[in-house]
Amino acid sequence: MSDTGADHRPTRRRREPEKGALYQVLAQHLETFLERARGAAPEGEAGLPWFVERELRAYLRCGILAYGFARVHCFDCGKDALVAFSCHGRGFCPSCGGRRMAETAAHLVDRVIPHVPVRQWVLTFPFPVRYLLAYDPALCSSVRRIFLRAVLGFLERRARRAGLPDPRGGAVVHAQRFGAALNLNLHFHALVLDGVFVDHAGTPVFHEAPPLTDEDVARLTKTLHDRVLRHLRRAGRLYDPEHPEAAEAVNAAPDEPLLAALAAASVEGRSALGSALEPVRLEPPSEKTFVSGPLCAAHAGFTLQAHVRIAADRRDQLERLCRYIARPPIASERLSLAPDGRVVLELRRAFRDGTTHILFDPLTFLERLAALVPRPRVHLFTYHGVLAPAAKWREQVIPEPPVEEEDDEPESRGPVCSPEDTARASRWAQLMKRVFEIDVLVCEHCGGKREIIAFLTETRVVQKILAHLDLPTEPPPIAPARSPPELEPLFA
Repeated sequence: MSDTGADHRPTRRRREPEKGALYQVLAQHLETFLERARGAAPEGEAGLPWFVERELRAYLRCGILAYGFARVHCFDCGKDALVAFSCHGRGFCPSCGGRRMAETAAHLVDRVIPHVPVRQWVLTFPFPVRYLLAYDPALCSSVRRIFLRAVLGFLERRARRAGLPDPRGGAVVHAQRFGAALNLNLHFHALVLDGVFVDHAGTPVFHEAPPLTDEDVARLTKTLHDRVLRHLRRAGRLYDPEHPEAAEAVNAAPDEPLLAALAAASVEGRSALGSALEPVRLEPPSEKTFVSGPLCAAHAGFTLQAHVRIAADRRDQLERLCRYIARPPIASERLSLAPDGRVVLELRRAFRDGTTHILFDPLTFLERLAALVPRPRVHLFTYHGVLAPAAKWREQVIPEPPVEEEDDEPESRGPVCSPEDTARASRWAQLMKRVFEIDVLVCEHCGGKREIIAFLTETRVVQKILAHLDLPTEPPPIAPARSPPELEPLFA
């Protein structure tokens, strides 16, 4: 970001992912990693699932102008800007994840969460449960419902005891898949309305919840522990000594053994492809209980935190919290390469033992990325209670959507793009302005209004424009797969 012009407008610099550590690791080691995965997969298996390989490969095209771009033109000074296409990845791409983070936060604050107090509830699980939920979306969905029934039921019971008839709560839940060390750590962030709505002459009226206590959180943690483990045992996903006949389901081979092995290794903080694949062996959680702060409780590996509360009039704080919950697992500025080729991850906050950085060899790092990719068509954000899509009161409790800024010149002076492309580009421009205070549709040279006039994908046209601008016309080279003996020097 830099300042130009007399009014010191912040300007957008072109993203150059090929210069970053993440891109370089993938370009150097992706083919080797995929070949090792194919070799380690059981007989009859092709290697990594198609959606994981697709996302890993797609990142190498994200932000690279040689693969195509949108052309933005200023009709006042005649200058152009090129905006490269993105990969739309949901697993680890910092750019696509950052845009999705901003878009999700803006949507939640402007169109979903009412102007009432909101409390964040965070539920984490012991290693065995993390693995099961991260690998099995259906199981994750059922456990999420158990979590929300417990929290919303707790709020509604307190409201009924206070004399409120038929109280109804609401929440938005995000299933976050990563931990600070890029480990697979599926846990739930729930933005719960800190109170309930009650019908008053046909209109829902909000009643704020009384203050929460440590004892309340501790009881809820124990309840969640019991309900979740009981559900997993009934489903045959955890060994139950009272029903030994369910052992066959527990010991059954997973449908995608390689992905299951990568998930288990990531959860446990080890490497799956560093040696022969190890069987997935996860022990039941211990009975250790630990409390880490106010409105936080733990029981047998389950932890519940509820100390973050946002007042009704602090929508700016709520949007920051939404961005934090929806953030991508990797921030490009915290990733670098060591002189020996290993990947250095700077932690957002130091661990309790003082650790500030984590070193990965490239293949283990790619294992972590592969394990973070969610399955397609699986929702990470869900809406519950009065905020559920089909809830009776939803339209009455959600905020009025903001008034969209009208274009002073509705008729474009350049080539016409499709309405869908134009709407998507406008949303992107509004997000950039909202989050980074950068208006990409305002020319940094003259301050005039810019418009997107074309989306270019034809190779010949793309190369001709890039050559004219003295920009690389070919994408960065991708290293071929290397055999294991050649992996000793991590970079040739």
